[in-house]
Amino acid sequence: MTISKYACGAFLLSLGLLTGCGEKFLEETPSDQITDANFYRTQDDAIQAVTASYSELTKEGQYNLALWAMDIMADISTTGGGGGSDGIEYTQLDDYNIPTTNTVANRLWGGCFIGLQRANIVLLKVPNIEGMDPAIKQRCLGEAQFLRAKYYFDLVRAFGDVPLFTTPPSGPAQVYIPRTPAADVYRQIEQDLTDAFNNLPPSYSGADLGRATKWAAAGLLAKVYLTDGKKTEAAQWARQVINNSGKSLWPNYGDNFKIENENGRESLFEVQYVSGRNGYERNNVGFSGNEFFAPRGSGTTPAGGGYGFNIPEPDFVSGYEAGDTRKAVTIWVPGDPYPAGSATPAQLPQAPGSPFGFNCKKWFIGKVNTNIWDSGLNIPVLRLADVYLILAEAVGPTTEGLDAINKVRRRAFGLPINTPSAARDLTAATPNFNDAVLRERKYELAFEFDRWFDLKRYAGTPNGLVPRMTQQSAFLRTLNIQRGVPTDKNLVLPIPQSEMDANPALVQNPGY
Repeated sequence: MTISKYACGAFLLSLGLLTGCGEKFLEETPSDQITDANFYRTQDDAIQAVTASYSELTKEGQYNLALWAMDIMADISTTGGGGGSDGIEYTQLDDYNIPTTNTVANRLWGGCFIGLQRANIVLLKVPNIEGMDPAIKQRCLGEAQFLRAKYYFDLVRAFGDVPLFTTPPSGPAQVYIPRTPAADVYRQIEQDLTDAFNNLPPSYSGADLGRATKWAAAGLLAKVYLTDGKKTEAAQWARQVINNSGKSLWPNYGDNFKIENENGRESLFEVQYVSGRNGYERNNVGFSGNEFFAPRGSGTTPAGGGYGFNIPEPDFVSGYEAGDTRKAVTIWVPGDPYPAGSATPAQLPQAPGSPFGFNCKKWFIGKVNTNIWDSGLNIPVLRLADVYLILAEAVGPTTEGLDAINKVRRRAFGLPINTPSAARDLTAATPNFNDAVLRERKYELAFEFDRWFDLKRYAGTPNGLVPRMTQQSAFLRTLNIQRGVPTDKNLVLPIPQSEMDANPALVQNPGY
């Protein structure tokens, strides 16, 4: 196991970093435990502190619950599960009837603030550590800048205005601050990623494989700029990655989602998961999606066969073009054979929570050891195909933009990536090119937890969240699937009620 698999875990949580927690601040320095007063003294301390800043990514405040649940608010999946009170927090998202106590929103807010405050402490303490290798010190600071930007990017996209901390709060007066305008939060994210690009190495090896690189920072910065409406800058940073990172697309789409290919040729940044550690625990080091998304009662996974959440919607499945190899990687469809030893031999036409027999297959790896929520398959946060599509959207149907999207499309249909295809390539005559790019993102990045954020980026257009999901809800009702209809308030999540109660300076998002 590499150190990038977050082996150091969450030992810094004892420092009381979560905003809005209402905890007392210590006035004395304990001598029998790790604290920020007796810890940041050596290079090893610095590296461990940075590693702890990564660890929140693996938990339910990020990829083990909150971010995959965002797909349920988009047009690719519905809740699934066992019905009734099973997964009520997902049903609330599905129905756009989201209380301020919603578990998913609470976890996302809290997880991001834990992670970014750990990064803040690194940025405060590490510069003062004497005797460090200058290159390691620079790298540690770059990793913290990258991680602070990543956590804030998720916060600002999900909640809008959020409190902005660039140094650790030293007392309650610095914890209980108002929300900062989203535009200012984006400026900080962009500055952090620019600084991270300058501080980070281009690659790692051995025990450090999986840490953020300068190309991870460049790719995320391209995505941030696109989200912020700055297409020129988004294109500039996307080109940096495409032309200089040495990354290339896997010839086969499914190669992105194999354990043996983790941190591989197409990957820019991944959440590092490890198997062999978990029971029923989403805050450990294994990914729970193998169990949560697998067909319910199928016997394909350790806990008796999957829970059947995050169910692909019928029109999403039918929307795949004929010959698109991504479908078989992403979706269980009726008739798909199960691994030997499963309770049933193949996917059924109907299953609990899945009336049309579809389930998410992309994160399925079967029975891992004897543990339960314990997949070691990494989750890609950013890969090269995403950057190609960012470039295509940023520059439009130019020669450059068409080349970028067509590389992704050719791979999807099993064609040579660099060989033009009259049958599959988009051209300058393709109508509604931006719509075509958005559609390509839908199928290329399906169940990689981007779709809700993509629909939000198109707010105010026919492909935006509200019109798209209003149409989707009407369609699902024709299939006797009930789903709520969003309004403009659902462009953001509610600020958790626990944070509102603790911090009188916070103002709730309109409509909640």
